[in-house]
Amino acid sequence: MGVSRAAGRRRTAGAWAAALIVTLAAVAGCDSGGSGTADGSGGDSGGQGGRGPSRPAAVRLPPRGAGFDYQIGGAYPPPKGVRIVSRDRSDSPAPGLYNICYVNAFQAQPEERSAWPADLLLRDAHGKAVIDEDWNEALLDIGTPAKRERVAQRVNQWIDGCARKGFDAVEPDNYDSYTRSHRLLTAADATAFMTLLSRHAHARRLAIAQKNTAALAGVRERAGLDFAVTEECGQYDECGMYAKAFDDRVVDIEYTDTGLRSALTHWGGRLSIVRRDRDVSTPGSEGYVRKAADGPV
Repeated sequence: MGVSRAAGRRRTAGAWAAALIVTLAAVAGCDSGGSGTADGSGGDSGGQGGRGPSRPAAVRLPPRGAGFDYQIGGAYPPPKGVRIVSRDRSDSPAPGLYNICYVNAFQAQPEERSAWPADLLLRDAHGKAVIDEDWNEALLDIGTPAKRERVAQRVNQWIDGCARKGFDAVEPDNYDSYTRSHRLLTAADATAFMTLLSRHAHARRLAIAQKNTAALAGVRERAGLDFAVTEECGQYDECGMYAKAFDDRVVDIEYTDTGLRSALTHWGGRLSIVRRDRDVSTPGSEGYVRKAADGPV
């Protein structure tokens, strides 16, 4: 079951801005290809950078500024006014809405770690699996073209499941896991792997989202990404980076009232914004919170 990735790993907008310069330089240095067209179409990258995978005409993008609910902690009837909903891949789409399918694509959740081949878990110089300590998740090894292909084969099976269920888009989480890899993975590795997922999602007529990772928003065309799912872009003054890169096709989750007010003040009506509790719990659960533009903030 997917859960929020916000707690404990946010950085300030200033830190992201500094990282943006370094990261984009690193990606550009590993790839001399073009950046693709404005909609992410262009030549096939083969997973190594260059232009992003072409998007078939049948791929539907989320509406701009529409009511949104984030339900990756468990599905429930969408509140009135919601037109976009994101749910875990284990759940089913909400009838009549734009549905985003959450997939943990770059890390292995604890209950799934043993299902991965041992050599596809990223390992340090001592042979120990590299763990995202916030969530006790092992990072997947996408450090070589051959391993990227093997990891993508497994993740793409989940994307196939999203397509069969009738989702409109897929949200691959932990794009930024390279920042927690102790420099064993690079931004170029992450972009190359995401390109493989984008190509497969588009072949299944699914749009694909960039999840967080503001430092890579500038290369979204190269990765073949169509829109953004962000956490706390209002809280940390990052919404503008995503709005510019994705032409306002951004759905944002805030986890504090302060963040919600900031997001709505600067981006209300342009982006899709919701306030949720950090556990993304279901109605009736202790701690459940959901607020949006049409409610008190």
